[in-house]
Amino acid sequence: MRLLVTGAAGMLGTDVVAAAAGHEVIALARADLDVTDPPAVSAAVARARPDAVIHCAAWTDVDGAEAAEAAATAVNRAGAGHVAAAAAQAGAHVVHVSSDYVFDGRANEPYTEASVTGPLSAYGRSKVAGEHAVAEAAPGAHAIVRSSWLFGLHGRNFVDTMLRLGSERDKVTVVDDQVGCPTYTGHLAPALVRIAGERLTGVMHVAGGGGCSWWELARATFDRSGMDCAVRRGSTAELGRPAPRPAFSVLRSTRADAPRLPFWREGLDAHLAARGVLVA
Repeated sequence: MRLLVTGAAGMLGTDVVAAAAGHEVIALARADLDVTDPPAVSAAVARARPDAVIHCAAWTDVDGAEAAEAAATAVNRAGAGHVAAAAAQAGAHVVHVSSDYVFDGRANEPYTEASVTGPLSAYGRSKVAGEHAVAEAAPGAHAIVRSSWLFGLHGRNFVDTMLRLGSERDKVTVVDDQVGCPTYTGHLAPALVRIAGERLTGVMHVAGGGGCSWWELARATFDRSGMDCAVRRGSTAELGRPAPRPAFSVLRSTRADAPRLPFWREGLDAHLAARGVLVA
């Protein structure tokens, strides 16, 4: 498979490129391709002649989007649409990565592909708009993959922040009123490559198995890395972040063909092992 990866220098994109070893990969980082520039996107995809495109490029600053919604939407909606349109023009299948933030978090059971979206934040609105743009630009030739709470070796993330804070402090406060599915990019990346190779279509939820709160993830991080750092339970209100977060955003798939990722604790262990801090 000839595979084009956008956002190839990001946390997820780097792992996607690695997971695609054995395929012919064209890796385009943000410095290589501005997805908000339609002619540049069209030219890059036409030049690459891919069989599939995995679109990892995105605006990921959730709080920053509250003050810059137009800029976030330019990347997450318009940019996604440009990539999907160029892929369709080239006859390529497009795999678009979306987010649990498309939901309002008021559910009391896991969100499935059939669940109604209702984003609370500017970032969430931009991601829903991106899903629509991809579906419109590449009808019948796209997969929209929603995942959540990503962490990996090649970008800033919650787990690594906890490792840093645990080495500096003896106590941290972490919110326990947000519940989601921590997802290791080392597990998500090969699933995206598989989706591209099999040309699966439509919306699918692909995230770490199970679910937990940020507080539970912090506790598990310290326990599994052997760090002696106490974790105080906090609330989202205490944190005072600009963007509202869904209180509950556990994702599940009802599709038989959707990849199933390992339980989130397995992803955490894999990440900590790769960092060299996992306690056996």
